[in-house]
Amino acid sequence: MLIVDAHQDLAWNMLSFGRDYTRAAAETRRLEVGTDIPLWVGDALLGWPDFQRGRVAVVFATLFAAPERRRAGPWERLVYQTPLEANRLYWQQVDVYHRLVDNHPDHFRLILRKEDLRAVLEDWEQNKAHSQVSEEEEVPEQGSPVGLVLLMEGAEGVRAPAELDEWWEAGIRILAPAWAGNQYCGGTREPGPLTPLGFQLLEQMAVLGMGLDLSHMDEKAALQALDHYPGPLLASHSNPQALLKGSDSNRHLTDRVLRGLLERDGVVGIVPYNLFLHVDWKKGAPRHMASLADVAAHIDYVCQVAGDAQHVGLGSDFDGGFGLQSTPTGIDTIADLQNLAPILTDMGYSEEDIAAIFGQNWIRILQDILPGL
Repeated sequence: MLIVDAHQDLAWNMLSFGRDYTRAAAETRRLEVGTDIPLWVGDALLGWPDFQRGRVAVVFATLFAAPERRRAGPWERLVYQTPLEANRLYWQQVDVYHRLVDNHPDHFRLILRKEDLRAVLEDWEQNKAHSQVSEEEEVPEQGSPVGLVLLMEGAEGVRAPAELDEWWEAGIRILAPAWAGNQYCGGTREPGPLTPLGFQLLEQMAVLGMGLDLSHMDEKAALQALDHYPGPLLASHSNPQALLKGSDSNRHLTDRVLRGLLERDGVVGIVPYNLFLHVDWKKGAPRHMASLADVAAHIDYVCQVAGDAQHVGLGSDFDGGFGLQSTPTGIDTIADLQNLAPILTDMGYSEEDIAAIFGQNWIRILQDILPGL
């Protein structure tokens, strides 16, 4: 089945560590042996050959930079102190994506309109042979291009709502107002509601038809956004707080936000990150504390609340500040997300349900967001 992954920080990795996503994850790991990169962010999980093996047809590719106060360590380069600095870093990542598709058109393709999405999906459906390639074999060069939908994570690169027109023209189709708290709203570890400027941001997003990503928004801000934003809604990479008893983080989706999102026909992307699967897992703890069955449990929770399998998907956040060492057993690269299928089947999900969870639900949201016919 085709997979749509709703969250990957590709440009951040390319600029921070020089990772080349036309290579397999195994090759990236080999090249990083003896460096400190695996210590900082873990071993890579992503690469074009792995996308081919896992039939990952579409990725929501992010623009991301952190405020200086949240710098993870001296190694982190993409940090800012002012909105002007954030603006420059985000534009730099737009350029990275445009150069990636220009230099490697057989590997990656920007999705800006419905026609682009349709072309990418048709290419994958017509070229199923590469899905049978084993990890020991070289993926043939005639594999399908991965479609990239650009998602801005954290809106501080937008110095004023009026600038959104420029970002739309550059290809941004989804915007997550928060990562940390900022001039628009409260975010992870920095709670707070939407600000007056945040309401203006939503108004301009609605004019353009952008998708609104509630991930990282504080509950107060997310509930306000649910009440005020008329356009397409999603949480690209967020797990339900109800399965993380004892967590004091505002990072996860409360039931109030989850139910509001479902009432608006939104989709939630589940993150296969051990810290988001088990509240007592800590960095450096054994991987086997979590498994793909735990990922399936988070998927199932959303389905049970929704009453169907039409409102949940995958938002891996792989290579997003964590790597192989922080993922459940059963995962070596992104290709192994396919191993969720038999687990979901055993839980009673139909083939149609699994196809929806793996990609069709995100495709439905993109049909609402993307311009064109």
